[in-house]
Amino acid sequence: MIWLPFPETPDRFIPAMRSGHGIAPLALEEEAASQLSKLPDLHKDPFDRILVCQALIHGLVLLTPDEMIRQYPIRTIW
Repeated sequence: MIWLPFPETPDRFIPAMRSGHGIAPLALEEEAASQLSKLPDLHKDPFDRILVCQALIHGLVLLTPDEMIRQYPIRTIW
């Protein structure tokens, strides 16, 4: 695995970049987590499945080249 170095610690760098680009954080809510058991078993990565649940609940679009994610009933861009 290749790790890309941050110019400063992640706890400072990530919020600064998010704020600088106008990206709001999205907490994992119970409603999104409850969708996990309802998802078709297309993708095995738990983090990706959580992203799909959040996209479903919040009406978000996911930017991904992942063919497995694009099979879920969400809007994607690639």
